[in-house]
Amino acid sequence: MNQPRNFSLYGAVDLGARQAAAQRRQRAAEQGSAADGQPGAQSGLIIDVTDETFNAEVVARSRTVPVILDLWAEWCGPCKQLGPILERLASEANGEFVLARVDVDANPQLSVALQVQSIPMVVAVVAGQVVDGFLGAMPEQQVRQWLGQVMQAASQLGLPATGAPAESGQPGADAGAESVTMPGQEMLADGPSAVFAEAQQAMERGDLDAAAAAFEKILATSPADPLATMGLGQVSLIRRVEAYDQAAVRRDAASRPADALAQSRLADLELATGQIETAFDRLLATVSRTSGDERDLARKHLLSLFEILPPRDPRVAKARARLSSLLF
Repeated sequence: MNQPRNFSLYGAVDLGARQAAAQRRQRAAEQGSAADGQPGAQSGLIIDVTDETFNAEVVARSRTVPVILDLWAEWCGPCKQLGPILERLASEANGEFVLARVDVDANPQLSVALQVQSIPMVVAVVAGQVVDGFLGAMPEQQVRQWLGQVMQAASQLGLPATGAPAESGQPGADAGAESVTMPGQEMLADGPSAVFAEAQQAMERGDLDAAAAAFEKILATSPADPLATMGLGQVSLIRRVEAYDQAAVRRDAASRPADALAQSRLADLELATGQIETAFDRLLATVSRTSGDERDLARKHLLSLFEILPPRDPRVAKARARLSSLLF
């Protein structure tokens, strides 16, 4: 049968976040006149980046100018303190670096790739590499000092240095943010990043075999890579759903509530069309009402569906907690 019309590789796993992001973009467009006094936003020095635009807007751009990634969310209070500082410094720098803002709720693929554990998270990308970063909000003076170090690193990597925002003679230590060794240096170079792009392009043209091969290539060298695991899980889901007779799957699930296979197939259909919590609830109910092999089948299938979403997705965390309470 044909693939569900509303299904896409990313649509089913971040539908809510993307809808919220779309609403925020619409509000921003309606309030566009408020940005007139922000020269950085008007001149392209402050940009919003998505999963789809990351390679072009960040990786490629960073080969000619440092890019500072500000990873934030609408609900994050410290993000609202740090964001205006970064925007002010970007406008003040007038082209010495580009500030790229990433809404982590709306861009789960990128959040997983950068291994975002907490926000705000700021990352410096220079010449296609992550060179430094920090977690948490910190005062403007410390941000200036950190940016000075980034500019020095950019100069050492061969990018033209037109001056640094940091004040001369000031050390780079900060007093409030957590210094971190940033993940993803190799991912932003021409290796796995290009393979991820290859996988996404394959998905967009419907070539599941090529997409699976790309994800498997990454997993061959990084078996625990969360983004590749998620991508391969999504490919497997699409393949299963394409083979289903949807009407028969729904009839079987309705007539056989204790049949773990029947319930698992309907859960696949639900997840593929964005009904994520419904799919999880179905399998949790199956675990609750069955025993032995049937229960184990439902449990294993639920765990496989967890891998299709970002590891820190709150719906996964909630379902995992419920599964644990049922099993133990």
